[in-house]
Amino acid sequence: MRKDCFINDAKEIVLMKLSELLSPAQLKGCSEEELQALAAEMRRCIIETVQKNGGHLASNLGVVELTLALHRVFECPEDKILFDVGHQCYAHKLLTGRYERFATLRQTDGLSGFPSRTESPCDVFADGHASTAISAAVGLCRARDIQGKNHCVVAVVGDGAMTGGMCYEALNDVGQRKTRLVIVLNDNEMSIDKNVGALSQHLTQMRVSRGWIGTKKVIAEALVRVPVAGKGLYRAFRRVKNSVRNVFVKDRFFSSLGIRYFGPIDGHDEQEMERVFRRVRDLQEPVVVHVVTSKGKGYTKAEEKPEYYHGVSPEGKKAGASFGAAAGECVTEMAAENEKICVVTAAMTDSTGFGPFRKKYPERLYDVGIAEEHAVTLASGLAAGGMHPVVAVYETFMQRGFDQMLMDVCLQKLPVVFLMDRAGLGADDGPTHHGVFGLPMLQSMPGLKLWVPRCCDELRCMLEKAFEEQGPVAILYPRSEADNCPAFDAFMPGKWEKMRDGRDGTLLAFSSMVQTALDAAVLLKEKGLEMAVVNASSLSPLDGDMLKEMAGKPLYTLEESQLTGGFGSRVALECTQKKLPVPRQQMGIPDVFVPFGDRNEWLRRLSLDAEHVARKIEEDLKH
Repeated sequence: MRKDCFINDAKEIVLMKLSELLSPAQLKGCSEEELQALAAEMRRCIIETVQKNGGHLASNLGVVELTLALHRVFECPEDKILFDVGHQCYAHKLLTGRYERFATLRQTDGLSGFPSRTESPCDVFADGHASTAISAAVGLCRARDIQGKNHCVVAVVGDGAMTGGMCYEALNDVGQRKTRLVIVLNDNEMSIDKNVGALSQHLTQMRVSRGWIGTKKVIAEALVRVPVAGKGLYRAFRRVKNSVRNVFVKDRFFSSLGIRYFGPIDGHDEQEMERVFRRVRDLQEPVVVHVVTSKGKGYTKAEEKPEYYHGVSPEGKKAGASFGAAAGECVTEMAAENEKICVVTAAMTDSTGFGPFRKKYPERLYDVGIAEEHAVTLASGLAAGGMHPVVAVYETFMQRGFDQMLMDVCLQKLPVVFLMDRAGLGADDGPTHHGVFGLPMLQSMPGLKLWVPRCCDELRCMLEKAFEEQGPVAILYPRSEADNCPAFDAFMPGKWEKMRDGRDGTLLAFSSMVQTALDAAVLLKEKGLEMAVVNASSLSPLDGDMLKEMAGKPLYTLEESQLTGGFGSRVALECTQKKLPVPRQQMGIPDVFVPFGDRNEWLRRLSLDAEHVARKIEEDLKH
């Protein structure tokens, strides 16, 4: 790593190294110089590991001093520290005895990229989805109070989590009951995309344009340099600065909820944060400590483009064509001819491929922040008002909008197009980010057309058909298409694509599993077995005609989603109702939470790779 990538590099003499840090209790005796050196070493470790393994870079670089201050003041694991969203926990992992394993971050059988209760007693809650920590922290506080204990509970809320509605439900509860809780608002102005909403604007005003923090630094540095009296003047300035700040900073939002507010505080001034945390630690009431940090702090590239370095892929890792980019490009082109097309996203405009749409039609794109429930019902209102909205979001996050999809869209038969990215195993981000539960959820919704493309060309065909529909359509797709994906001609709702014939049986697959099915068929041919392969790209409705056509041969289903309530179950039900032979085997993900790690490795472990699929079919046919 080039040294000029770092703003604050390590000192030559380091008395405490990360490799020697086995417990956060060891931080108590560190000098200010040692803490600065540790901060630089932590940043170097995070950058080097994320560049190799992938992960969330900018947000973790921004919370290094904040995490140090928390562990210097609070007694973890007796005191409980929750991170929301959980991907800002890398520094926490380094300070809680996991340095030796940190190189395994987000690798199969390694450290999770999120807090994990199985890794350390210092990880009290697994925060994989945003806006959950305050609610969970309130529960921990009330469990403490019922049991007559006295430890502290701290919820570190950042990366746009405060745009999610659960936070406000929890804050309202906290203020009403005056629950003793410390909420650290890590204000870095970012989620995946720039924060949006009235609260974000309110916090911007409370930062005093960051002018107060900058002015404070200039004054402090000047006072210290004054000969003889400098240190005394500096201490006096420390005593009065809070009063001066209160002249400029007025909090009405949190105080109106009955929550005491402290801030804004420079989130990279470790000593200042320690002083505030020590002050609020013993207060018997709820408090918010507003900390202002910079995403990407210490790494020039990440500071300049924090949204680009929010989530980083491993160096050298290549993927096929992006479904999200293809969707965004296609919808943008169609919007030129169809003025009713508009787009709703949930803090991920660029990551879902709709940056070009925002640039060309900013008045028709609505980024609502981390608020999927609101995004879906907003889209239903747009549709009821005569528009044809698209909701672009990751499949795993759409789980939050189940009720809204069912009652606000499907029940009313409104023309909303749901584009659900990252379907299938989410690989390195683990169980909270695997898109494997959406299919059973969506198949239960009456009137919802459900399509799953195997390639970007098929996705484009689906989008053209979607805007012809007068009711809701959901299109699910993985991050990228498979390598060597066969050419595609046309898509028709309710019709499947036969990709090869076979006398010995038929393998039904969709999306990412189509290529696996084709590869398995090649392996079976070597064994003298000819298998037909069908791309079942329309899941609702199914292709009943092709099921009848295939009825005389053994049938097998293959999916990269949950088996219970999944595609295989749906096919079996359809066959039963039509008095057709049911599938001989249904292959998919069993009722487990799949850990993080390499996708191909987990497909192998779950027996969903071509070799295992071919072996299962061969054994079944021989018996």
